[in-house]
Amino acid sequence: MQFESRNPADGTLLQLVNGCADSELENLLQRTQRACAPWTSIRGTQRAAKLQDLKQVITSRREHIAKLITMEMGKLWRESCAEVDKCITACDYYQDNSEAYLKSQDIVTDADHSFVMYQPLGTVLAIMPWNFPLWQVMRCALPAITAGNTCLLKHAANVPQLALAVEELFRDAGYPDGVFTTLMITSDRVADVIRDPRVHAVSFTGSEAVGRQVAACAGAALKKCVLELGGSDPFVVLEDADLSQAVQVALTSRYLNCGQSCIAAKRFIVLAAVADEFVTRFHHAITALRPGDPMLPETTLAPMARDDLREHLHSQVQASVGHGAVALAGGHKLEGNGYFYAPTLLDQVTPDNPAAQQEVFGPAAVVLRVPTEANALALANNTPYGLGASVWTRDTAKAMHWAQHLQSGMTFINGLVKSDARLPFGGIKNSGYGRELAHYGQLEFVNIKTVWHRH
Repeated sequence: MQFESRNPADGTLLQLVNGCADSELENLLQRTQRACAPWTSIRGTQRAAKLQDLKQVITSRREHIAKLITMEMGKLWRESCAEVDKCITACDYYQDNSEAYLKSQDIVTDADHSFVMYQPLGTVLAIMPWNFPLWQVMRCALPAITAGNTCLLKHAANVPQLALAVEELFRDAGYPDGVFTTLMITSDRVADVIRDPRVHAVSFTGSEAVGRQVAACAGAALKKCVLELGGSDPFVVLEDADLSQAVQVALTSRYLNCGQSCIAAKRFIVLAAVADEFVTRFHHAITALRPGDPMLPETTLAPMARDDLREHLHSQVQASVGHGAVALAGGHKLEGNGYFYAPTLLDQVTPDNPAAQQEVFGPAAVVLRVPTEANALALANNTPYGLGASVWTRDTAKAMHWAQHLQSGMTFINGLVKSDARLPFGGIKNSGYGRELAHYGQLEFVNIKTVWHRH
């Protein structure tokens, strides 16, 4: 089996990467198993210190990695650079904080001494997506490895060069052989790896459908699993919102990474009193986007990562228009080479429209107009997903009311929903369970062990 690395901007084949034979996969699993005990046995401060070496390697290859991201999955060059920089920042964060997060905690009980200690589980299998191909891996691997686990990466099939480059980063940073390993395997072999007794936990980021399969397999094997799945994030604009700021962030939130983000704003729920002005401004901003070569600074809209993703988005847009939505902009594939889709704005979308019910993963914004705030809240929560949400209002008390009542793992008031190493990241409902990042992410793949001692 060979994996194709293609440039989404023109469809050209960049490289063919060989997959693992069965014998090679077994050798890699054995190597990871051998690495577990020695890596666990060294002091946590030493593991944290290795992050400085990793940071230096990533920093020295910043432009090379960013270019590889852009060439392989289509992200704008400046967005790829920002993704690499975010990983560098995360190295600093976990170096500075992991010791405190993993320090034993004394608990007062009827014992002479009782405490909670944190021990690594073993090997974590990270099944990662293509849309943030470096950051998604690092936000799983950094806290897991620094806690004393080893990590196996099964990356998305369309970013094989990046998958191998990540392993090279850890190797060249001086991590012991087997602490981080990339498995070049197809999806049909993942279940066997999950069930393998040398794998102790699973982290998956991707679609809801595949997440259910991963969860079922991990559950049957009684292994810890963290899932970060799809989202249909509401972007709620109330009557007292700062519309200039809201429109500016709405554009970024919907079209960053060509709209291919689980936490991108998907449903723009706007109070009727300000809907006309918001839509007019939003439409003007959207039509100013310029698709083109993602390596060029003047390009403001990247291609989609694969042609099948573009086809799926187009079918969703057509179905939504057929259901009564009005395409104020876009709604079609762009001609020429590459997987470009016109920046799209769908207005007059009703709650039962496919665009309001499904995750729209691409450069298409969906506007739903509502008469009251009560309608807006009910509509925002009327989704099987619960990842992120943003609300736009100048009223602090009102903002806190929304934060309390929105059904989401993350709520941002007057700001862009984003991942941040300092904040826990994850969702509820069909958006998955468990948390990445921050203190909570550091503790997902450890044994939280109670110790009770009487002299």
